[in-house]
Amino acid sequence: MNAPIRVLLVDDDPDLRASTAQALELAGITVQEFPAADRVTDYVSFGFPGVVLTDIRMPDTDGLTLMGRIHEIDRDIPVILMTGHGDVQLAVRAMREGAHDFIEKPFSASQMTELVARASDYRRLVLENRILRAAAGQSDDLEQRLIGRSNAMIDLRRRVRTIGPSDADVLIVGETGSGKEVVARALHDLSPRARRPFVVIDCAAIPGQLMESELFGHEQGAFPGAIRARTGKFGHARGGTVLLDDIASLPFELQGKLTRVIENRAVSPLGSNEVHQLDVRIMATSRVPLEREVTAGRFRADLLYRLNVVTLGVPPLADRREDVALLFLKLLAEAGARHRLETAPGVPPATLAALTAREWPGNVRELRNAADRYALGLGIEGDADADTAPGRLAERVAAFERREIEGALSAHGGRLRPVYEALGLSRKTLYEKMQKLGIDKAHFADDPEP
Repeated sequence: MNAPIRVLLVDDDPDLRASTAQALELAGITVQEFPAADRVTDYVSFGFPGVVLTDIRMPDTDGLTLMGRIHEIDRDIPVILMTGHGDVQLAVRAMREGAHDFIEKPFSASQMTELVARASDYRRLVLENRILRAAAGQSDDLEQRLIGRSNAMIDLRRRVRTIGPSDADVLIVGETGSGKEVVARALHDLSPRARRPFVVIDCAAIPGQLMESELFGHEQGAFPGAIRARTGKFGHARGGTVLLDDIASLPFELQGKLTRVIENRAVSPLGSNEVHQLDVRIMATSRVPLEREVTAGRFRADLLYRLNVVTLGVPPLADRREDVALLFLKLLAEAGARHRLETAPGVPPATLAALTAREWPGNVRELRNAADRYALGLGIEGDADADTAPGRLAERVAAFERREIEGALSAHGGRLRPVYEALGLSRKTLYEKMQKLGIDKAHFADDPEP
């Protein structure tokens, strides 16, 4: 028996939203309504089992922008756009950009329910196929999200699979751009809370004077300008997960209150004496070691102890260079789809080798930007002769050979014959060089780890 169809309905017109929701609910469809797009992505995940139905024209964030944000999480989530008569051309363009379908207002209830049912069937098949591929030993969802065959990434995926289904709070530490939020979303999607909100709080972006209200909410009249009561982000995340991004940026005076919230799982809005119990899982990210911040007096030790029930370290690209070529090819394919290219441009092994040798201080985020530029035909910024690195000649020759061999292995999925043919080597010579340089072809093979 199939699970009930689930729809996230987004429309700023309350009357149309109510009538559409009623028609869908009468057809046995579960509907969650949103008057604006800003919080919809909190309810969307890689394993989201439903459909998003959104108006195309809304103030602040329109339907096309919302569709783009949803497809950054999972490109196979069906998004159906509701359009006015004058928006048909815009909707056709949206179809080219990845919309599942569109429906023109005014529409009948039967039209809408039939369209939603077809989209739900499509989503169900997508999720079932992913499960079947994983059962058949092919790449699972986590391997597509946390890409890499290095030992560091294999270990990270193993730990995420172990920790995800638990309810333990998690501290995720890693350099800027290394993928900490991707890890947090993966943990959330593997947990029993996956269908509840995933709320990200950017501790560095919210002004200090508004931080307490943003986190915990406020009552009407709690401070000048508080004309109505507001639920804070912790309250909004009830039943789901809160991610405190860049927790080291949280003002010191708020760290004590946050410590009590984490310990008691309860919150009091500004201007209220009422205590609201919270059912949330808490995660935090940091780009600096928090122990060092504690020693410097900038971070509370008791908050650190409550956050790091489990600590996950996300390795920088510098520690997993063998993943750079594979990751670049995946990001290049995504860039090609995002920029609506018929095919992504090919990458010569020498270019992959040069990418592997480069420093990437911005980590995956910087590599993604490089893939975008390459997809648009702009080349790789900062291309230079990779052989100009300082060091003894023998070291430079060895580094050059490693880059060339690893680049060729990445380009050919770890298959040796096309590699030694492309490099003009005998099979024996290639084996000897790989053994001498400590290169394991298994890191470049198309088959995932068991």
